[in-house]
Amino acid sequence: MSTHAKRERLLLADLLEAAGPEAPTLCEGWTARDLAAHVVVRERRPDAAGGSFVKQLSSRLERVQGEFAEKPYEELIQLIRTGPPRFSPFSLKQLDEAANVVEFYVHTEDVRRAQPDWSPRELDPVFSDVLWSRLERMARVMGRKAPVGLVLRRPDGQTAVAHRGTPVVTVTGEPSELLMYAFGRQEAANVELEGDKAAIATLSETKQLGL
Repeated sequence: MSTHAKRERLLLADLLEAAGPEAPTLCEGWTARDLAAHVVVRERRPDAAGGSFVKQLSSRLERVQGEFAEKPYEELIQLIRTGPPRFSPFSLKQLDEAANVVEFYVHTEDVRRAQPDWSPRELDPVFSDVLWSRLERMARVMGRKAPVGLVLRRPDGQTAVAHRGTPVVTVTGEPSELLMYAFGRQEAANVELEGDKAAIATLSETKQLGL
């Protein structure tokens, strides 16, 4: 049975393949090849992937990811498509769904929205609800360094507090767009900001959202 994570994985692989290794992405300084290497290392090299969160491992992550980036691009795409090896925790269906739905959705959009002719993607209501549930759990982590109070709001009025403080800026949009915003892709997110003008300007200039 397919899962949301499986679907997003295959879509990401297809988009990376179509874009080509030198295509730009929304990840600053990364081409499609770099992004593909990141995804593969995250799933296949836990000894290095921890460098995303542990400063002492960052140099190891950079080295290993660079080694993977030198592999044939087609090989990287195939490794993404086939998924993690059995020894990887991500090979467990439940963990894959819990950890990778947002990861793959955001990186898929990193590829799509970096292209000049990209257009909004229509998501079914069930998937939108899945993304919202993930965002609710992650909101305070994503917004912990926000320079002002930050509230994320769906068009139906549901809200998630990403950062407590004053003044408060409320960001309204579909769950998919709020995710992109909260992950630091503010300029590529289709959202509306409400609140004090100075606070909105401060928030718009920050680089502190996301992990």
